[in-house]
Order: sequence, then structure tokens, then C-alpha cells
Amino acid sequence: MQFTLSEIAKIVNGEVIGDSDLLIRGVSEIQNGIVGTISFIGNPKYKKYLNKTQASAVFVSDKDQLSGESGIIVTNPQLAIAKTLELFYTDPEPDLDLKENASIHPQSKVAQKVILEPGAVVSKGAVIRKNSWIGSNVYVGSRVEIGESSKIYPNVTIYNDTIIGDRAIVHSGTVIGSDGFGFVTDQGINKKIPQTGNVIIGDDVEIGSNSSIDRATIGSTKIGEMTKIDNLVHIAHNVVIGKGCYITGQVGIAGSATIGNYCSFGGQSGVAPHVKIGDKSIVAAKSGVTKSLKGGEFYAGYPAIKIREYHKREAFLNKIGKVYKAFQKLIRINKEM
Repeated sequence: MQFTLSEIAKIVNGEVIGDSDLLIRGVSEIQNGIVGTISFIGNPKYKKYLNKTQASAVFVSDKDQLSGESGIIVTNPQLAIAKTLELFYTDPEPDLDLKENASIHPQSKVAQKVILEPGAVVSKGAVIRKNSWIGSNVYVGSRVEIGESSKIYPNVTIYNDTIIGDRAIVHSGTVIGSDGFGFVTDQGINKKIPQTGNVIIGDDVEIGSNSSIDRATIGSTKIGEMTKIDNLVHIAHNVVIGKGCYITGQVGIAGSATIGNYCSFGGQSGVAPHVKIGDKSIVAAKSGVTKSLKGGEFYAGYPAIKIREYHKREAFLNKIGKVYKAFQKLIRINKEM
């Protein structure tokens, strides 16, 4: 498969610089460029590779970055490379209907154009809509609903009553709908609180591998449409996450927290139970949200505060350290006198 530079430019709505008939056969990293491929500059740190790369063309946002090389000028190089990857790399479609090798309860409803790989289990009352793909050894619990064109990778477990929207992607090892961490202590005995709710996942959600989303104690744990969840993320019972959020690796969101729309969480950040985080919040890596945040701000630290306040606090603490060292030095001088 190959495309000319001008054909790619039309798809990404860009402007060709150089040879518009140049044939492109794939995509490569800028630092490990390959002849016949196109790369991109999405971060200023990689500009140093531009004059060294073997890639035949590059997506850039600034025409001046190209010094005689062929390329395409676009507003967002990262978006352009994403669209180009879609041209060259698509998941192979299964060419066999493998339903006979799966375990399907007679009272479930599986659409005709669903692929069920060997070892998949579809329980009583489950509904899987058309064009979805269920990988090997996936467990689909009772009354689960999986929307159209969704992809569930091998070894995913989906507990009873979970609802998954259209075009969702769930990667291997993830568990959806497991019991929330609910216990009450009575006379020295830790008694389990029954977890009777479910999980509702919106359209176009993607969940990475080995993540866990707990069912609600009562009601629903909800993940809004277009939200993207990384690997090794834990979302506790009764959490509500809005649409279009990014939640990166090792984030933990405690029970009954509410996250607004278009929020982003850096790796290993955490959210305390019952707090509310407003729309378009950004929480830096390793930060801890201990109280509700208004939203529309960049937060960092533990406890998480506005990034400007965080930097002021860090600068102040740094000054205290320097003052302390100077004070210790004066004490030593006085002792020597």
C-alpha cells in the first residue's frame, strides 16, 4: 500500500512542501526514520533529528522547520500522523465465524455479524450487537450489553449487568463490574456490603490492559463517552467520569468521586472519595486530590493545588533549605572562632 504526498496532504488537510508525487509506504519515528516513510515533529525535543532522519517526508507545523526536505505543513502534526497511521495499519479482520467454539447461552442474543473467538463465554440474557469482536477467553456475564462495533480483547472479564456502548475497546486482562471495596465494621467484624449496582460505559470509550472498574454499591459506576483509560487504572464503586477524559497509567479514583468532562490525569495521581472535580481540569502526575476542585485549572502536588501556587510553595521550600544550610554554616564558623 502506498500514497503520494499530495494524497496524504488532502486527507490531513495540509500543504505539501517539496515533491508532491513522492511515494509514501508507511510511517516511522523521526529518530529512526526509514526511506519511503513519513514521520512528524510533535514535540520540540525532536527537532534535532529533522536534518538527520532517513524518513522521506515529515509533518511539521512550521514551514521554516523544513530545509529542503519534503514534507506537509499541518496545524497539528500529531493528529496528522494519527490519520496517516489509519491509512497504513488496520487490524486484520477475522475471516471465520468462530461461534461454534464459544460457549453461548441459548437465552443470550448475539447478532449475526459478531465474531466470538474460541473460549469466549456469553451468559444468560447477554446482548452483543452487530460487528463486535469478542476475543478468546472473554467472559461476558449475565444481562451484559455490548454495543455495535466494539472490540473486547482476549481474557477480559465483564461482570453481570454491565452496559458497554458502541465502538468501545477493552484491552486484555481488564475486569469490569467487579465488587467495590465496601465493608462495615460491627463489633470487631468486617462485614461485606453487598455490591448491587452495575457499570455503564459510553460510546467510543477505550480501556487499557489490566485495569479494573468496580460496580456501584447501589446505582451505577459511569464512564462517559470518548473517555480514554490507560493500563493499570483503578476506578472504584459509584465513580462518575464525564466525557472526553484522559486517565493515564496507575491512576486511582476512589469511591463516589465525580469527574467532569474533558479532564486529564497524569500517571500515579489519585483522587479521594466523594470529591468533585470540575470540567477541563488537569491533574499532574503523582498528585493527590483530597478535596473538590473547581475545574478549568492545572493542579499539582499533595494535596493538589493550582499549579502556580504549587510552584510558589516549592520555591519557598527551596529557599528555606538554602537558608537552613547558610545558618548551619554560620554556627560552624562561630564554633571555630
